[in-house]
Amino acid sequence: MIKRILLIAIFSLPLWGGLGRGALFAQNRAATTRADECIAIFNDVLRQVDVNYVDTLNYEDLTETAINAMLRKIDPYTVYYPKKEDNELRMLTTGKYGGIGSIIQQRDKKTYAVNPYEGKPAQRAGIEAGDRILSVDGKSTDELSVSEVSNMLRGEPGSTVVLKIEREGTEKPFDVSIVREDIHLEPVSYYTVLTADTLPFPIGYISFNEFTENSAQAFSNALDDLYYTHGARGLVMDLRGNGGGIVDEALQIVNLFVDRDTKVVETKGKTSRSNYVYKTRNTPRYKDLPLVVLVDKNSASASEIVSGALQDLGRAKLVGQRTFGKGLVQNIRPVVYDGHIKITTSKYYLPSGRCIQAIDYSERQKGHALKRDTAGGILPDIVMNDSAKVDITYSLYINHYFFDYATRYHREHDSIAAAEVFEVTDEMIDDFCQFLDEKGFKYETETSKFFDDMLKMAKHEDLDSATIAQIETLRPILTPDYRAAIARNKEEIRHFLGAEIVLRYYYQKGQAAYNIRFDKELKRALKEMK
Repeated sequence: MIKRILLIAIFSLPLWGGLGRGALFAQNRAATTRADECIAIFNDVLRQVDVNYVDTLNYEDLTETAINAMLRKIDPYTVYYPKKEDNELRMLTTGKYGGIGSIIQQRDKKTYAVNPYEGKPAQRAGIEAGDRILSVDGKSTDELSVSEVSNMLRGEPGSTVVLKIEREGTEKPFDVSIVREDIHLEPVSYYTVLTADTLPFPIGYISFNEFTENSAQAFSNALDDLYYTHGARGLVMDLRGNGGGIVDEALQIVNLFVDRDTKVVETKGKTSRSNYVYKTRNTPRYKDLPLVVLVDKNSASASEIVSGALQDLGRAKLVGQRTFGKGLVQNIRPVVYDGHIKITTSKYYLPSGRCIQAIDYSERQKGHALKRDTAGGILPDIVMNDSAKVDITYSLYINHYFFDYATRYHREHDSIAAAEVFEVTDEMIDDFCQFLDEKGFKYETETSKFFDDMLKMAKHEDLDSATIAQIETLRPILTPDYRAAIARNKEEIRHFLGAEIVLRYYYQKGQAAYNIRFDKELKRALKEMK
């Protein structure tokens, strides 16, 4: 009986989200009454199951499942974090977690280290991209999801985790002991100053990854270094792929470029405390610095506040693709037994009055199509087409051939030229093709797949043999020659292959330095500098 009472409390209290019941009744008595009725229904169902179900139940798991199912029905951003997920919550709010500092990936139900961060415990312990993680502290990773393995790798800073590693070219698996640390992912992943005869003045470039605690200070420090040390007199701020974070960090970054007491964003919600106008508080230090912001379809939330506000205030031009359209505000509130709930409380509105949110999530749940050309997100001043396409490059990428070749190349070559000047030669392209032959690579286009389906259907429908023979004559025409496809897309292949190789030697910053040489959107942004 005691366990049932505790379980009911766990389910009931998070619904109040930190507000007192009296306040809720005062705000909306009818809504609270309906909530009480629903809670009573849940409690009674649970009681009936508890008393009558044939087997023993895991009450905590049932409760967590019920809460998660309920929140998923609302929107994808309202999330319950039980105490056991404290690391996830800390990572979300601070960018820090206790772990080894490496991205992992699953392929064919096997787990691999794909991106050890420079200077972090995994890299210092000798973990390399391409290493297969066979076990963590003696527990096999076979059949485990990436999330499950990640949870095993994370833990208290100072604790030790032992990985059994299998490495191509090494005869036997071996153990690696790694001391976990408080991992902090740098919000400024890379910055540099760009100079060329075609540019009117030196231009700074800052790649900004996330809006976590103190990220605005990191951005400001990078900009100060570019301006005062390297003579930058313009700036390209790269927010592509930045999923957002803390709104106050976004406010501080905007404040570097616009006057004090300027409205940047407004939140509007159900309760009075959800309504708030965010204004700049300080005198700007770079009020007249020429500024261009790069955005894409994965720029969201705080990224959209920064880019949208700077656009509305006439302070910056935007280059790229329409942003994601995530204009929902979440607050994190404690719930009983040391859990937390991240709950959507309001929406973001920019200085012009436009709402960032693309579409109500309830409409998505109903299956309504999202009209990206008319609804939500931030439309850049200069729209660049997304160059992603389904071709030979895409096929090689999703099947990890660039990754696997780079792993072998790194094993066979002790060093390469600096990232800023490294080139993938024609001889390396030829070697890559030989590597594909060794791996038995078969290039299948969507067209060739449709052809096989069409031929099967023709036989199934019992078409005459002459018709089927005519269809068969198309096969050699539609069967792609992968070497010819690589020759047609050589420059793109060169870029992807080079980026993977550079990552092995110079890690994330080196890869960023390499990639900007091929960045069409950055090149377009530089043309806007005046």
